[in-house]
Amino acid sequence: MFNPVVILQSMVSGLLMGGIFALFGVGFSLTWGVMKVINIAHAAFGILASYIAYWGLTLYGVDPMLSLVLSLPLLFVTGLLVHRFLVQPITRSRDMVVASMVLTFGLAIVLENLMVYAWSSDERLITTAYSSQALFLGEIIIKVSNLLAFILSWAGIAAIYLFLYRTRTGKAVRATWQDPEGAALQGINLRRVSMVTFGVAIASAGAGGVAMAYMYSFNPPAHNLWLIFLFLVVIVGGVGSIIGSAVAGLLIGLISGLSGAFFPMEWINVFLFGLLMVILLIKPEGLFQK
Repeated sequence: MFNPVVILQSMVSGLLMGGIFALFGVGFSLTWGVMKVINIAHAAFGILASYIAYWGLTLYGVDPMLSLVLSLPLLFVTGLLVHRFLVQPITRSRDMVVASMVLTFGLAIVLENLMVYAWSSDERLITTAYSSQALFLGEIIIKVSNLLAFILSWAGIAAIYLFLYRTRTGKAVRATWQDPEGAALQGINLRRVSMVTFGVAIASAGAGGVAMAYMYSFNPPAHNLWLIFLFLVVIVGGVGSIIGSAVAGLLIGLISGLSGAFFPMEWINVFLFGLLMVILLIKPEGLFQK
């Protein structure tokens, strides 16, 4: 007989984890939907932000949340430069999607090896003064650090949403997303919009990386595992759907948590990718795409 407390605890833990998947997925979906660029290095930039947070805390006692003051602008500018010097030259490729995957796969390998060279492949864990603190909702335990990671994730998603729907540049991004040719005819600079989109997406990966580091240990190769979940989130939510990716992240986190309560851990990915296969068969465009 299953313990209801264990089930509820698994659901809560899964939703907290799902919030991080959601933030990663929103940024990944943004470049895929707007630019037709599948950025395989997306999660690797998240790992880089995790290291910035880790070393800021270890060497200087800077709280990981405060490290975002440095890492987000740094990653945004890095995204602009990567787009300008790596992505723009392939925009005339016959198959932009495949070309972008090959290019960013190489970039991910370069980033991974640079991080291994700089910091080794040892696993790191962010441990703050509040890492051992927890909130109690009856018999349900919520670690303060996990809750902060969840709040950070949804703050990032809200920021992207407000950028897209409340700013002039964001509206230009959505116009480019829906009809690139029509947007160009209206005077929108497609190159500038694509560059800003890429910078925002990379910065969101940085926020996701710090949130993930609150909950799990990490090392440079960990981006490969994170990338698998990014594809899952975006495909389930629908390519280019911000709300879809956010909801899909929560759904996948919830399924992961509940699967862990009922079945051995090695079966979790079986359920997740079985779900993906079913969705692709029934609604290949994703659950939240019209």
